[in-house]
Amino acid sequence: MKKLMLAVTAAATLGAMPALAADLSPMPRGAFVAPAPASPWDIAFGGALMTDYNFRGISQSNKSQSVTAYEETRYTVNPNWQIYAGSQYWGVDLPNRPSCECDFYAGVRPTFGAWAFDFGYIYYWYPKGQAQYFDGAGGLTSTPNGIGLDAIKKVSYWEVYGKLGYDLIKDRFNVGANVYYSPSWLNTGASGLYASGTAKFTGSPFMLNIGPIDQVGWYISGEVGHYNLGTATAFGSPISLPDYWTWNAGLAFTYKVFTVDVRYYDTDLSKQKCFTLTGDFNTPGNGSNIPGTSKWCGSTVIGKFSADLTAMTNLK
Repeated sequence: MKKLMLAVTAAATLGAMPALAADLSPMPRGAFVAPAPASPWDIAFGGALMTDYNFRGISQSNKSQSVTAYEETRYTVNPNWQIYAGSQYWGVDLPNRPSCECDFYAGVRPTFGAWAFDFGYIYYWYPKGQAQYFDGAGGLTSTPNGIGLDAIKKVSYWEVYGKLGYDLIKDRFNVGANVYYSPSWLNTGASGLYASGTAKFTGSPFMLNIGPIDQVGWYISGEVGHYNLGTATAFGSPISLPDYWTWNAGLAFTYKVFTVDVRYYDTDLSKQKCFTLTGDFNTPGNGSNIPGTSKWCGSTVIGKFSADLTAMTNLK
């Protein structure tokens, strides 16, 4: 019996030795170091190629291709509040021939449950604009010829905005509303109030299995908006600017950070009213327009390829 007890005791002691040895061995470097808290700072950036740059129903690139790039710095105060500031640059082809549309903006984004808000300020800068002149054929030109419209040279202006979004079905169906206001739209002296409603449905991803492309996401979205414009005072005599409706709807496919979007745009503006708002430089001699008309506000389909990244997610 003594021999049996000694054997059991020895086995138990030997069996416990590896665990004891592990407890007494040097601690692996970093084994119990708590993970560093996530930084409240983040940077979003990206860009896009598009067949036309359409802003609130009106072409900004003469119905031709355009490019854009942006960056946005974000600071998350807590899970419900985020502060941000950023800039975006667009390739444009406008009557005053600016080198770009350069947007600078800042704001705050509160989020409460299914509700998301966004309040901010944006400045639209059009550097190196040129004065325009009537060309005698119903259009405008940068070559001095009679009556000049120097007011078109400096069209930079600012807006304040408020946005809200609500998830009717989480990660599936979202609706929203936007309001933008400027006291001097395009520096004309006319007030500009743009309000719109949006909707977006996100479908279930599907497998494509084409080369490295596997799971692809998709969504459909649309917007209906109304622009209320006041009376322009920058051209000597007051000009009442036309109000208008605009709408768009499109289908998009997403893969990782990339999106391909095909979208239809239109407005209820006539070609004459479109010219009043745009000063389209396409005249019968070089763009087939009827004098005093513009095609920049008509129906169009635009394709866009974009990439959107954030430093904390994509650059780790």
